[in-house]
Amino acid sequence: MGQQNVWRLMSRFNSFRRTNIILQHLRMSKHTEAAEDVLLEKKGCAGVITLNRPKLLNALNLNMTQQIYSQLKKWEQDPETSLIIIKGAGGKAFCAGGDIRVISDAIKAKQKLAEVFFKEEYILNNAIASLQKPYVALIDGITMGGGVGISVHGQFRVATEKSVFSMPETAIGLFPDVGGGYFLPRLQGKLGYFLALTGFRLKGRDVYRVGIATHFVDSEKVSMLEEDLVALKSPSKENVADVLETYHTQSKIDQDKSFILEEHLDKINRCFSANTVEQIIENLQQDGSPFALEQLKRGHDFHEGVRAVLVDKDQSPKWKPANLKEVTDEDLDNYFKSLGSNDLKF
Repeated sequence: MGQQNVWRLMSRFNSFRRTNIILQHLRMSKHTEAAEDVLLEKKGCAGVITLNRPKLLNALNLNMTQQIYSQLKKWEQDPETSLIIIKGAGGKAFCAGGDIRVISDAIKAKQKLAEVFFKEEYILNNAIASLQKPYVALIDGITMGGGVGISVHGQFRVATEKSVFSMPETAIGLFPDVGGGYFLPRLQGKLGYFLALTGFRLKGRDVYRVGIATHFVDSEKVSMLEEDLVALKSPSKENVADVLETYHTQSKIDQDKSFILEEHLDKINRCFSANTVEQIIENLQQDGSPFALEQLKRGHDFHEGVRAVLVDKDQSPKWKPANLKEVTDEDLDNYFKSLGSNDLKF
């Protein structure tokens, strides 16, 4: 009888141990899965960041943002690392933006994820802008919103014929963030205002033509370009620029194709030069051309925008306030008031 009890106890212990091992593996695989959202590797002279969520078009989450920032700071101090390269996995997107559906769900559940995510994201954008080493973003594919934030502030941005650029935040009731208020007004004429307010998509060589990208390279040559960059020996910014320029000069795709907004530039500069959105809308209505009228079709608003565009996909957001006339100066000032000790410090 004693022997049976021993066997029973051993059997229970083994079963308990097996369960524990299974749980441990599940925990590990969950951790590994999260860790692999972004790959951080040292290749030759370069630190290479690969956004690794291809099924979600490499959308940025908090974990990725924190990992990239932490590694960026280490590489910046490392004498063996002369260059940073950032790219997206899967061949379809560089980064389609922040994982805003998760953020919207958190707002609904009254969790603080949104505040933390945006704070960390903006700190990363600033770190990229102030980086002391060459930073090359290979924006081969969809590059929108948060994806623009982790590329456009870097020194070198390489577009291809597969690049699609957009600041689609206004469609979900958010201002063009990730430093959009800095780089968009600095584009030629009033193009930045137009891109910010309409979410218009630029493709291929046009991403280079407006100045979002610094170079244009054939998509099929991007891997070779990366190999040539990591093979450099302690490169300076000039060395990196030389390699990029060589590939840029060789690319002939869409070279003879005119800029998609060429014929509308005068109209854009005229209509979008007003001081208020109401005046811009009035300018477009007065213009009355098919192009002008097409541009007119476009807090609670962020969550509602995410619901309308990404969750229920009914494309019919119920904005609060419902129209521009109801937006007061006080409403606007509230968005820009100081957060006191919570203000971002760069």
